[in-house]
Amino acid sequence: MIMTVDVSVEAVRAIEAIVLVGQDPVPTSLLAELVELPATTVDAVCEQLARTYEEAGHGFTIAKVAGGWRFQTHADMAPYVERFILDGQRARLSGAALETLAIIAYKQPISRLQIASIRGVDPDAVMRTLHGRGYIAPIGRDDGPGQAVLWGTTDLFLEKLGIADIAALPPIASFVPDASIVEALEKTLRIDTTISDTAPEEAPSSNAEPEAVE
Repeated sequence: MIMTVDVSVEAVRAIEAIVLVGQDPVPTSLLAELVELPATTVDAVCEQLARTYEEAGHGFTIAKVAGGWRFQTHADMAPYVERFILDGQRARLSGAALETLAIIAYKQPISRLQIASIRGVDPDAVMRTLHGRGYIAPIGRDDGPGQAVLWGTTDLFLEKLGIADIAALPPIASFVPDASIVEALEKTLRIDTTISDTAPEEAPSSNAEPEAVE
């Protein structure tokens, strides 16, 4: 990678790494603080990275969106990405995703940190999958320090389980589901990939990971 901006290779790699793991566009000001560089320099580095990716013919780029930087697929790769998303919808949710979904369903509203404390692992990847498939969504913010985003289940989740509201879920003694609940969720959570001619639904987010449901 050839950089015309006078910064260290480590700083450039750090910027790439931070933007890659960011769920939302990462503000220039935050990047500047983390890598200890002026904001103008950070923007210049990201712009140079975008040119480098373009010249190398990569299928992705780094772009400034909504005041922050994020990685995104190149526009001409859209047909392949769409095909990948549709193919992914035929796969079932993993055990980790089902467990996380059950925790959210029974504990909502709940933050990522609370989910992590219950499961004992970082839930970000499976939560992106669940969010992309339309089963969970942000429903508010915590009143405590940091005002963490609180998550809950959606109407699509209720629809797939065939229940009217969360109160209709069977009671459980703890928030970590046992084998019978996981099995029930696995059998009932499916996505109908048939597209209606009269009432098309909004497609899932392209940010979702390839861990999906049928």
